[in-house]
Amino acid sequence: MSVVWLFDLDNTLHDASHAAFAPTSAAMSEYIARHLGVSADEAHALRRAYWLRYGATLLGLVRHHGVRAAHFLDETHRLPGLEARLRTSAHDRAALAALPGRKVIVTNAPRAYAMRVLDTLGLTRSFDAIVTIEDMTMFGQHRPKPDARMLRRLCARLKVAPSRCVLVEDTLEHQKAARRVGMRAVWMQRYLDGRFRGVPWQRRRAAREAGAEPPQPSAQGRRPGARPAYVYARIRALRELPCLR
Repeated sequence: MSVVWLFDLDNTLHDASHAAFAPTSAAMSEYIARHLGVSADEAHALRRAYWLRYGATLLGLVRHHGVRAAHFLDETHRLPGLEARLRTSAHDRAALAALPGRKVIVTNAPRAYAMRVLDTLGLTRSFDAIVTIEDMTMFGQHRPKPDARMLRRLCARLKVAPSRCVLVEDTLEHQKAARRVGMRAVWMQRYLDGRFRGVPWQRRRAAREAGAEPPQPSAQGRRPGARPAYVYARIRALRELPCLR
C-alpha cells in the first residue's frame, strides 16, 4: 500500500511568513479589539494567548466570547495583495508533482485563503483532497490541528491506517499529535529560519513568459533546532520525501 502524504500549507508549501502571517495577525488583533471592545494591546495579548492554549485563536474566541467562526475567518483572511506576495520553491513544485502516492492538504487556514494560495501557485491539481479548518469539526465544534481526535477521524475518512500517513509540517506541536496517533511526522524547515529568498511567484511567472527564469537564491542556513524524538525526519526540500516511503 502506498503512502498518503498529508501536507500543511503555510510555511510548508510556501513562504507564509513573508506573504501572510503579519497581515493576518494584525487583522485578528483588529477584529478582537473591535468586536470585544478591548485595547490594541489587550487584543494582541488575547490573540496570542488563545493561539498558545488552543492551537488556534479562533477556538478561544468561539469558546469564551461567542464569536461566529465563519465571520471571524472571513474578516481576518481577506488579505488584499496576497497573490503578489506569494513565493515558493520551483524545485519543491517539481518534486511535489513527481511524488507518488495520494496527496492531501491539511491546513488550519480557511478554505477561501487556501484556494487563493494554491490557485495562484498552480498547485491545486497536485492534490487529491484539500482539508481546511471548516472541515475539522466534531460534534459541532472545530477541532483543528493539533487535535489528535481529528487526525484519527481524518484517517478514517481517507480509509487509510495512520501508519501509512506521513504528515509534512513546520509546526512541532502538530507533529507531536501526528506521532501520537501513529503517523510519521516530517519537519519542513525551508522557511523557518527566515533566510528563504525565493522570487515572488508573480515576478517568476512574468519572467518565464518573457523567456527567462530568475535564478533561485540559495535557501541554505542553520537548521532551527535539533530533531525531537517524535519527528521521523527533517527536510529543507520536498525532493527528500520519496526516500521516506
